[in-house]
Amino acid sequence: MKTIRYLILIVLMLTAGIQIQAQNNGLPPLIDREVFFGNPEITGARLSPDGAYMSFIKPLDGVLNIWVKKVDEPFEAARPLTADKHRPIRSYFWSRDGKYILYVQDKGGDENFNIYAVAPADKPAEGAEVPLNRDLTNLQGVRVMIFSVPKTEPDVLYIGLNDRDPAWHDLYKMKISTGERTLMRQNSAEDRITGWVFDWNDKLRIANRANLDGSNELLRVDKDAFVPIYKTNIFETAYPVAFDKNNEKMYLVTNKGDDVDLTRLVLFDPVSLNETLVESDPMNRVDIDNVRFSEVTHEIIYTSYEDEKNRIYFKDKSFEDDYNHIKKELNEQEIYFGSSTADERYWIISASSDVNPGSAYLFDRFTDKLTFQYTPRPDIPVKDMAPMKAITYKSSDGTEIPAYLTLPKGVEAKNLPLVVFPHGGPWARSSWGFNGYAQFLANRGYAVLDPNFRSSTGYGKNFVDAGNNEWGQKMQDDLTWGVKYLVDQGIVDPKLVGIMGGSYGGYATLAGLAFTPEVYACGVSIVGPSNLFTLLNSIPPYWEAGRVVFHTRMGDPNTPEGKEQLARQSPLNSANKIVAPLLVIQGANDPRVNKHESDQIVVALRDRGFPVEYIVAPDEGHGFANPINNLAMNAAAEKFLAKHLGGRYQESMTPEVAERLKEITVDPKTVTLETPEKK
Repeated sequence: MKTIRYLILIVLMLTAGIQIQAQNNGLPPLIDREVFFGNPEITGARLSPDGAYMSFIKPLDGVLNIWVKKVDEPFEAARPLTADKHRPIRSYFWSRDGKYILYVQDKGGDENFNIYAVAPADKPAEGAEVPLNRDLTNLQGVRVMIFSVPKTEPDVLYIGLNDRDPAWHDLYKMKISTGERTLMRQNSAEDRITGWVFDWNDKLRIANRANLDGSNELLRVDKDAFVPIYKTNIFETAYPVAFDKNNEKMYLVTNKGDDVDLTRLVLFDPVSLNETLVESDPMNRVDIDNVRFSEVTHEIIYTSYEDEKNRIYFKDKSFEDDYNHIKKELNEQEIYFGSSTADERYWIISASSDVNPGSAYLFDRFTDKLTFQYTPRPDIPVKDMAPMKAITYKSSDGTEIPAYLTLPKGVEAKNLPLVVFPHGGPWARSSWGFNGYAQFLANRGYAVLDPNFRSSTGYGKNFVDAGNNEWGQKMQDDLTWGVKYLVDQGIVDPKLVGIMGGSYGGYATLAGLAFTPEVYACGVSIVGPSNLFTLLNSIPPYWEAGRVVFHTRMGDPNTPEGKEQLARQSPLNSANKIVAPLLVIQGANDPRVNKHESDQIVVALRDRGFPVEYIVAPDEGHGFANPINNLAMNAAAEKFLAKHLGGRYQESMTPEVAERLKEITVDPKTVTLETPEKK
């Protein structure tokens, strides 16, 4: 009897296995969305200048906060330094003398940042959870900018405040220990200064001016005057990265010149105005991406270029030897030098790949010792992640479009459902590496296309300029022809194509559904503008310097031709052509893409009796920062995509996420339109 029961059990197990295999269709097991979108366990490690301490970001009561420990202590011995209960702290830094940790924080995503300081050596007051966190700026409705963290005065920050004029930041010297501020330079609509550059001795040397015509000038800051020294037109770029070690010349990244396409590194003399080429892409393919300097020698460590993958060119042989040693130790993963001690002996090294979200290590350059520290997302099953492949395809006019394709693992790349995921900006780019959304969607059974459509940065100014005035037109073609390419390859089922993205990617989602309704079966728009007129009228005042750039690259609402173009390119005006289901997601406090943008398209679809789903988080801005909101949003998006494209989805969610999803789900019937104030 035991033998019979055992055989029956084996049959049942095999049958269950067949059923699971049929359900998954060869895909890896369904991965809990919290693994992708919940809080990381530990992230953002930084070393104190003397190397005695390591700080990092870790949840405290479910919210990401800053912690600290001695370098040689286990992470379990760490203590929290901040205790924000509402909004995660996502970045911070040490003061030059290691007395303070500083961070910026806004309220609910409104991007009005204040600067906070906490002393790691301080003990919490009686009954307090953490040491005193001081709001150094303590201003309402003001966006603080940090221009420099000087070595020569470690108790000082050079900051910008737009409290006097919301469009322009005045330059202040602020003491960290007291918050005392001293005005250094007052800015104005006549000066139009957008940035300040200090040399290695922390002397103010250069200012950047945005002119009324959209051109930019670098100005030498003399004792009594600004002296123009380097001018670029509206379609060019030039920015200083550092002075040379003698503080005489400065390194510029620039693409100035009619015959220059890719940005390159030059050495520029601000007195003689002589310019010498240092380096451009040895493969002549992409812009220079990064120039890393040693703060000890003030010389270049390496340059890098973001092509299909990142390419690094070392100028410091000892660092190159370290890099090659680390890369070999970590199985050829992508290696990044992060925080270091002041003497640059110890470094935080991160290593990752397209299928591995990465780990952090402590590296001793003197001994070559590499010590594992943590993995931010240890529950990611690396073996089940899908490789990301660089591809190219031709758009409607023959333009070559670089893109990344992630195909679901374990199934044949044939007649798959597809999610097109255009990036935001649009003056930004998608990159090779671990992409949480691409992996999440691939695990659900979708092919994922991340296209670098025209206007994407990194491929030269001609590629950026090819997108001028082409929102919803050729820029949209670059997505449509990507779909056609994958369909022609037999990879994608043309009836199962969705589009999802945030910011400009949200616009592209709305434009895709409105302008090419035959292409998409559904769309998810996250903080996406629907009306280009109201978008341009509601940009934050501190973007005033870029207004003419927007008008030139997007369309000028002050001219008849521009008005006609912007009207044609606004998805709101073609909402009657939308026939695919739409999910709209918005942060109520978004200063970049006002909530009115999402309200408008929701009301337009509702009023024609077309079903539309709407999510609004009252405590978010331009994108969701709080994990509970991210989890709720993605639970809704996952179910929405599965309904219309047929992929898998995780039905379960924690009670907290389920409750939050109810709270932020808006009945379109209740939406009323209020015209946002023109800024």
